[in-house]
Amino acid sequence: MTKGRVRLQTLVLIRWVAIAGQTAAILVVRFGFGFDMQLALVLAVVAASAIVNIFLAARYPASTRLSDSEAALYLAFDTLQLAVLLFLTGGVQNPFSILVLVPAIIAATTLSLRSTIWLGAVTLVSLTILSFFHLPLPWDEGGFAISERYIFGIWSALALSMIFITVYAFRIAAESRRMSDALTETQMALAREQRLSAVGGLAAAAAHELGTPLGTIALVAKELSRELPEGSPLAGDVDLLITQSDRCRDILRELSQRPEGGDYGDSPFNRMPLSALAEASAAPHRKDGVELSVEVDPANRTGATGDGGASEGAQPVVARNPEILHGLGNLIENAVDFAESRVALRVGWTDNEISIELEDDGPGFDRGILGALGEPYVTTRREADGMGLGVFIAKTLLEHTGARVVFSNRGGGGARVAITWPRAILEQDEV
Repeated sequence: MTKGRVRLQTLVLIRWVAIAGQTAAILVVRFGFGFDMQLALVLAVVAASAIVNIFLAARYPASTRLSDSEAALYLAFDTLQLAVLLFLTGGVQNPFSILVLVPAIIAATTLSLRSTIWLGAVTLVSLTILSFFHLPLPWDEGGFAISERYIFGIWSALALSMIFITVYAFRIAAESRRMSDALTETQMALAREQRLSAVGGLAAAAAHELGTPLGTIALVAKELSRELPEGSPLAGDVDLLITQSDRCRDILRELSQRPEGGDYGDSPFNRMPLSALAEASAAPHRKDGVELSVEVDPANRTGATGDGGASEGAQPVVARNPEILHGLGNLIENAVDFAESRVALRVGWTDNEISIELEDDGPGFDRGILGALGEPYVTTRREADGMGLGVFIAKTLLEHTGARVVFSNRGGGGARVAITWPRAILEQDEV
């Protein structure tokens, strides 16, 4: 595990709490209940923990972060310190013996599996030794006899509790870390797409704004060409100026017609027909050997009317949303990678919904994990790697725009991904 997950100051504060609790318990038992114990020796063990804490606080800055092995050694010290205290106060018969499990549980939530297992073994060995070797439990005169079977029961309960709690805590923490890492990847992917969108939008806006002055230059050059006398040495230069200005205008016209752009409010470059949005998502992922088609499905162009009939509406015009572009692009890229020869991207709409359906003729999704698609680090295709984090990112981004994403397999083979939005969401000014 890399350095930086656990702050030293956090563990130091936890240890101070433990030191305060140990001191209070010792003083109450000795002076409140009047139980006899090796008071000087017990307090010396607590003082040793306090000295270590003072040394660490003075030696390292508060912002210091521990590596996996450093944090494991830190928690192992706490386990052994508490084990020594229990040795002096009755071993596992001491009611506070359950606290020896705390360092192992902390390790399960923050450290690697290797360090957690190692610290769990240290705890288990400590419990085993304390079951057989310890000073008598401080008690009233005459003592308190406990059978060996009952001591074995205490040991069993503590050992099984440690195993169960650490395994449970480790699984929950690992799942949380996986989700956090995957969401970080999603945010980075979206940030990259937004930067690209901003550059594209700036280029389109610049093309739009430069069109007028460039047209003026071309007009003046043509007037100069007409006014130059026959055979003038400047005629060639003026003709070159006209030719190059026309070329620049063609380039700017092409830029202004591209469906690029970011969030520019009412800018015309920020909105496009639904099929153009699908084409913009598919364009970067075309490759030789796989036909990638974007189709308007006639079967999906009719929507329900108020009287139960059907009415055909114009194609929706939607915002060029970076989340949709990147999410849909991820799914298209994976479909192209797994397809044998063809990928179809069908767009459709009704009065209430907008849909994009992606189909390929590849091996399809593995039925065993079809229901888990969209979770991070899940491999989804038979006999192939990939599509673990990519599908998670795509599904997360698309659902963030209000979409419902459904994964399935085609009857004749291949995979199908159906994406559906409420029409009002995509047709509003800002998505």
